Amino acid sequence: MRLEKASYKAIKYACMNFHYAKRIPANPIIAFSVFEDNEWCGCICFNAGIEGINKPYFLRMGQVAELVRVALNGKQSSTSKAVSLALKVFKKTNPLVKLVISYADSDEGHIGVIYQATNWFYEQSKKHQMLFLTKKQVSQYIRAKYQILDLKFNSELKESALKGKT
Repeated sequence: MRLEKASYKAIKYACMNFHYAKRIPANPIIAFSVFEDNEWCGCICFNAGIEGINKPYFLRMGQVAELVRVALNGKQSSTSKAVSLALKVFKKTNPLVKLVISYADSDEGHIGVIYQATNWFYEQSKKHQMLFLTKKQVSQYIRAKYQILDLKFNSELKESALKGKT
C-alpha cells in the first residue's frame, strides 16, 4: 500500500462516489490518494475543522486538524492501515498540528470501527456523532481538560492529588 498527495479531481471523485455523504469537505483540504498494488482505491482527507475546534483542547487554531473523509472503494487490503499511513504522512507534512480528531456518524450506524482499530481515543458522544482523538496525541490535552489523573498513580498519590497536596 502506498499514499500520494491527492489531486482535487481525485478528492472529488472519491468523495462523490465512495463516501456516504456524497459531498466534498470544506477547504483547505489535505488529502492522500491510497493505492494498493498500483490500483487507486480512493482518498483520505483532512482539514482544519470548524472554527473553535481547538478551544476544548487548549490549543491554537492550526494545532488541531480533523480527519474528514475516508472515501475508499473497498479494494484496499486494510482500511485501518490506510488511515494509519495517512496519519503518519499528515503528521510529517504538518508538524504544527498537535491533535487530530474525527467523528463517527451514528445516524449512519457508524460506531468508529476504523478509529478503534487504529487506537484512537473515544472522547464523547453528541446527539448524532461520536468524537475520536488520535490516542498518541490526546493524553495531555484530555488531562488538562478533565483533570484526569494518570492511572499509574498509586491510591495514596491519587488521594493526595485530589486533596491538593501534590
